[in-house]
Amino acid sequence: MAKTLGSPRHKALIDLLIQKREAAGLTQADLAERLGEYQSFVARLESGERRVDVVEFLQLADVLGFDAAQAIARLKKVS
Repeated sequence: MAKTLGSPRHKALIDLLIQKREAAGLTQADLAERLGEYQSFVARLESGERRVDVVEFLQLADVLGFDAAQAIARLKKVS
């Protein structure tokens, strides 16, 4: 399996998360507080330094108010 960090799908995921955070009117610090994490956790996600696991993705979808299944369907189309 190819490495995923920096892949087109990973970049699309990061773009999606940033877009959803900004659409929700949240800063990285705001999102981190809602997740029970430090701001640096969100910064590492958004900079592509770390992967987002499935459980984290579902929590991000809940906090940011988007449909995780629809987002995955969009990301599947990225190659």
